[in-house]
Amino acid sequence: MNGGLSRAVVFDLDGTLIDSAPDIHAAANTLMARHGFAPFTPAETRSFIGSGVPHFITCCLRARDRAGDAALRAQLIGEFIDLYETAVTLTTVYPGVAGALEALASAPYALGLCTNKPAGPARAVLAHLRLDAHFPVVIGGDSLSVRKPDPAPLQAAVAGLGARDVVYVGDSEVDAETAARAGLPFALYTEGYRKGPVDAIPHDRAFADFGELPGIVAELLS
Repeated sequence: MNGGLSRAVVFDLDGTLIDSAPDIHAAANTLMARHGFAPFTPAETRSFIGSGVPHFITCCLRARDRAGDAALRAQLIGEFIDLYETAVTLTTVYPGVAGALEALASAPYALGLCTNKPAGPARAVLAHLRLDAHFPVVIGGDSLSVRKPDPAPLQAAVAGLGARDVVYVGDSEVDAETAARAGLPFALYTEGYRKGPVDAIPHDRAFADFGELPGIVAELLS
């Protein structure tokens, strides 16, 4: 699928390549209004992001004192995923991402995606932002029976690319744990949705500017 490339870079999506928090916030508040709950602030919904839709909805319900309502949780998960399929209009690509992807593809590295966002919404937003051509392999939060930080999704992305030497790029504690459990070097994008300080998150390299990433990858795989 990657033309026989043995080196690859696998990326997280939300908070790493794209700032999707505004769309996620809007979708969450659409659901809250539909079910008679008070809306959330952008900071609240941003703090819920990173571990997939079921976890996100659990956080929403916990904040509205309905965490124990299993039937409502199941209903909201389904409704949120339906909204999520078209929640692309407020999402933006982080500065420097497009150039970094071009540089990495030209190096050449195979490029893949491993996200806890469901695969359908992930592909939809990649297509909307014209990033989809870079990623022949997309592993979403519903692609397997487990999600990050279980290493299996990342391992599936690596296997799909057929690569041997791989760097994982993400923005969060979940991504750092996933890389560690998969035994892969981890590059931390510091401007995403991490919950704590950079020095509290295990990483091999940290960066705030995507212009630095091709050099970081070359260093980590040298």
